[in-house]
Amino acid sequence: MSADQTPAPAAPSRRTLGVMLLLTVLSAVLVLTAAGRTWAEGRAGTLDVSVTGGAISELPGGLALVGLAAAVAVFAVRGVGRLAVGALTLLAGIGAAAASVSGAGDTAALDTEAARKLALSGSAATEVSHTAWPWVALVGGVLLALAGLLTLRYGRRWPAMGSRYEAPTRKAPATTDTPGDLWKALDRGEDPTAV
Repeated sequence: MSADQTPAPAAPSRRTLGVMLLLTVLSAVLVLTAAGRTWAEGRAGTLDVSVTGGAISELPGGLALVGLAAAVAVFAVRGVGRLAVGALTLLAGIGAAAASVSGAGDTAALDTEAARKLALSGSAATEVSHTAWPWVALVGGVLLALAGLLTLRYGRRWPAMGSRYEAPTRKAPATTDTPGDLWKALDRGEDPTAV
């Protein structure tokens, strides 16, 4: 092959689809795992109090589930529908990341837990500390946003479900002149008596 005949770069298709699916699953695992872990700890009088990411904000976990659903929907839609799924995934990732950053320093849920444990309204937690789990959820949100960007950029080239998964269309009944034609129509799944 001469220098003038360089091969064209291969079109990304199944590989980028696999990367998108991997990013989506990994992001959902990170966000959902982080949301179930302790994000803030403190003390309420002599009692220890702590809250999980889900208690601080349910948004990151919910948006991670939206991202998982969108990854499945990619196979069911084509064209503009696939672009819409990509945009939804991108927005879900950005939302999960933003909610994680917002919850990283939040103490309202911890104060509420302190008031509940002490049975005194207006109680606030003291000696408050935050864990690294919100930042893990942030990474998951960023990965989900990347999956959305991949879908927007390469989604039109990805394979979709075949026509066998689409709703069947009604065919006009075949003319049935003989009893043999009636049996053939029944074998094809048609109703030869339909008018």
